Amino acid sequence: MRQIVLDTETTGIDPNEGHRIIEIGCVEVIERELTGRNYHVYINPEREVEAEAITVHGITNEFLADKPKFAEVADEFFEFIKGAELVIHNAAFDVGFMDSEFARLKPVRKTADHCGIVDSLAIARKKHPGQKNNLDALCKRYGVDNSNRDLHGALLDAEILADVYLLMTGGQTALSLDAGSGDEGGDGGIRRISGERAPLAVVRASSDEASAHDEFMAMMEKQAGETVWSRLQATE
Repeated sequence: MRQIVLDTETTGIDPNEGHRIIEIGCVEVIERELTGRNYHVYINPEREVEAEAITVHGITNEFLADKPKFAEVADEFFEFIKGAELVIHNAAFDVGFMDSEFARLKPVRKTADHCGIVDSLAIARKKHPGQKNNLDALCKRYGVDNSNRDLHGALLDAEILADVYLLMTGGQTALSLDAGSGDEGGDGGIRRISGERAPLAVVRASSDEASAHDEFMAMMEKQAGETVWSRLQATE
């Protein structure tokens, strides 16, 4: 399966008020492996970026002045995501902006008609109900390094989200249990231990430890009536 982990930055929060996309960041994942193939572009929104939005992502009007307009990058962006499953944190926000941008062009394209959409925020809320599930909170929960994330940035956030999503939906990704080579490596990431290894040492309880254990179990049996330990001892 080909997945694209995607994030955008915008001039404001509502495309219905004329706000536009100013940055797109995409990270390609195939069969749960990061391929290293990314898509990243800054976009001239043909309007002012709200001051509040600048405090979030740090992208200024001056910086965007010489960047391409969405119409100039729409085809290459669409070709990159077409047919893939998009993984987006709070997908309704980004997809709403993408559809608004595509609606300005001919032919009109609707994201859901060409891509699958997975909302990683919805997955996080289901796995961790009642907890914070923004990207910073998930990084802390899953041990993903986000120390470079002073401001929001579409590509950086997409790269971080890719790590979080893979950990959140399938366990280990960066560290494999398979050492990677030799007879002891398994195809499924299982490291097999040689039968010729030295036997493990067995440390047996001393007489004092055994007596203390018997006294403790006798107390437990007096309180509970019967213990699993006593039943096991009776069968020996």
